Amino acid sequence: MSLACSDGTSIYYERHGSGPAILFVHGSGGHHAAWWQQVAALRDEFTVVTVDLRGFGNSDSSMPEFDGQDFPGDIVAVLDREDLTDVMLVGQSIGSVAALRAGLLRPERVGSVVLGHSLGGISHPELKELAAADRAEAVKLPVIDRLLTKEFQRERADLTFLFQQMGTFNVAKMADLRNLDAGGPSLEDIREAGVTVAFLAGEKDAVLSVKTVTRAHELLSGSHLELVTGAPHSMYWEVPDQYNAVIAHLRRNLTAPKEAA
Repeated sequence: MSLACSDGTSIYYERHGSGPAILFVHGSGGHHAAWWQQVAALRDEFTVVTVDLRGFGNSDSSMPEFDGQDFPGDIVAVLDREDLTDVMLVGQSIGSVAALRAGLLRPERVGSVVLGHSLGGISHPELKELAAADRAEAVKLPVIDRLLTKEFQRERADLTFLFQQMGTFNVAKMADLRNLDAGGPSLEDIREAGVTVAFLAGEKDAVLSVKTVTRAHELLSGSHLELVTGAPHSMYWEVPDQYNAVIAHLRRNLTAPKEAA
């Protein structure tokens, strides 16, 4: 059990394996254990770090309310505590917003940020309009149908049940995370920080369309785009083999130590 201190708040994290570092940031229904299929697959080649943001999993959840603006600092606290450099931060959904902000806060420690199923809270009028249109369609669906395909729910009722149970270990809820999007970075902010960004999207994502993610990639010069065929919003859970292969590929090829840049 490892703890980092984020402005007086205890943040739980785990470190597995060795090699180039990957730090995973969960979404609104997750915590460190949600990455069980990633840790087992990647720890032989990489240092894999999983973290619980405040209000989630084993991190301090005693505060009366949560502010999403504090979450990037939770990630930074772990980076500093472990003295990690050239890290690839991998966010899932709204966790990508915290990951991108953490990368911009510590560009000397973070080489790249993978925005999984998210625009990372980038402040841009066209992207906000596109994302809002996607959300308007997503809210028409039951929550579970936004996250996992119906085929998976039918064929893997066991893993669907476990997926739904993950969120019951958290005190913070989706509403507590919304403020994380406020005052997001501009495209220029990202370029100036020198942190490489990769967008990771699933063909069957019912929350954020491939069209929207592709447009974000086009607008952010120097960014990378990975599209996974047949993958839903919770790609890491439903199709872990495909997800892990993409993450390993990005870690091997995307990030280079800044000294060599």
